[in-house]
Amino acid sequence: MKLPRSSGILLHPTSLPGSYGIGDLGPEAYRWVDFLAEGGFTWWQLLPLGPTGFADSPYQSFSAFAGNPMLISPELLQRDGLLENGDLDSHPDFPDSKVDFAAVNEWKKALLAIAHRRVIRLPALQLEFETFKREQADWLEDYALFRAIKTEQGEGPWSNWPQGLRDRETLELEEARSRLAESIENYAFHQFLFFRQWEALRSHMQARNVQVIGDIPIYVAMDSAEVWANRNWFYLDSEGQPISVAGVPPDYFSKTGQLWGNPLYRWDKHAEQGYKWWLKRLMSTLLMVDIVRLDHFRGFAGYWAVPAGQKTAETGQWEAGPGEVFFETMREKLGELPLIAEDLGEITQAVIELRDEFDLPGMKILQFAFDDGLEHKFLPHNYAENFVAYTGTHDNDTVRGWYMSAPEAEKVFCRDYLGVDGSDIAWDMIRAVWASRANVAIAPIQDVLDLGTEARMNFPGTIGGNWDWRMPADALRPELSRRLADLNQKHDRNINK
Repeated sequence: MKLPRSSGILLHPTSLPGSYGIGDLGPEAYRWVDFLAEGGFTWWQLLPLGPTGFADSPYQSFSAFAGNPMLISPELLQRDGLLENGDLDSHPDFPDSKVDFAAVNEWKKALLAIAHRRVIRLPALQLEFETFKREQADWLEDYALFRAIKTEQGEGPWSNWPQGLRDRETLELEEARSRLAESIENYAFHQFLFFRQWEALRSHMQARNVQVIGDIPIYVAMDSAEVWANRNWFYLDSEGQPISVAGVPPDYFSKTGQLWGNPLYRWDKHAEQGYKWWLKRLMSTLLMVDIVRLDHFRGFAGYWAVPAGQKTAETGQWEAGPGEVFFETMREKLGELPLIAEDLGEITQAVIELRDEFDLPGMKILQFAFDDGLEHKFLPHNYAENFVAYTGTHDNDTVRGWYMSAPEAEKVFCRDYLGVDGSDIAWDMIRAVWASRANVAIAPIQDVLDLGTEARMNFPGTIGGNWDWRMPADALRPELSRRLADLNQKHDRNINK
């Protein structure tokens, strides 16, 4: 898939400013879309939008299909008549610079319960909700039941539930559906609200000619509705515990590798069913976004299997992924594949051939380019057109943070290569990416704002303190919009040209 010469900004919705503890799909999201449009951008790139579980990571979601209810806008619920002024006045004194996930979850779940009780007053909205439940039943019923049981079980993982619930015994599930009917309905209502608000925001994006790059993690979380409901698709033992788990060996992100802990797919079982679950997953995501960044593309060629119980990802072995048959199946159903291959890490010739066979854009990260001379594949003069080039990603330090801590030799090479003195390094690197041949140029908003390590989104291989950064409320100034519009115009990336 060849993308047009264009540009975008990486910003997860949780990082938007606002009064209610976390960025959401409300007024600030609309303001953000307008900012992108006025700057001449084509793309808003997001992280996964699912409900977050372990360590609040968007890459460890309770569902591959559900949306994150913490992104539901209280202001829009008030406009719909589901909340009143007093409901919003009750919010805690949230910090502005970061997300306190625990506090937001506690307050917002109570708020959404109020909204659910009031929907009965609004017959038209209640009818919409009933329609949503019917149309999304194939994933929503398992998800809402999973969340209701999980709440009843003190939020413990499903593998630790009582055996009948853990193993989905028919009688136990029937009793749970009856006993937890109100809670099940409440979790379904959260999804209705999320998708209703997302669809409205998408309509605004389309009106402003802003498109969305979504993100699909290759793996699903162990503690998710999909693994609970489909254990035979994963390498699990008879008690639902993983036999081996996902990760990557040591690379430039981590000296001990990254131990993600996700259960590994039994690709043979998926192949027997024509990869129908994966097809449903891709189609569901593509109803929400325009193109998908396929996280850890390398795992489709070959994946790193770590024996369960290991403390790091250093011990493991490579196993064959589903390869070209998987993508041929997707192409037969979807036509041209609207995918970006996240081809970072330990990349083999087989990975490159798989990416190129299906004409998928790969990724280039400028921050990685200054440790190995002029032949380095991440230096802009070596980019080909069918790539998406970044100053850095959510897994990198900010450019300013990287530069301040980089080895002196890398800093010297960086300055010499770019022909700069390093005083405006974030924008120097942005300009280098924008001037490159890569069809798409993207920078995290942290680099656009020239922020330091304090604004970093994620430290791979660590738990806690990630994903919580929020953009300052006064960041989107007119002069910044004009500067970005000029950048896009000069490098032939402006959608308004």
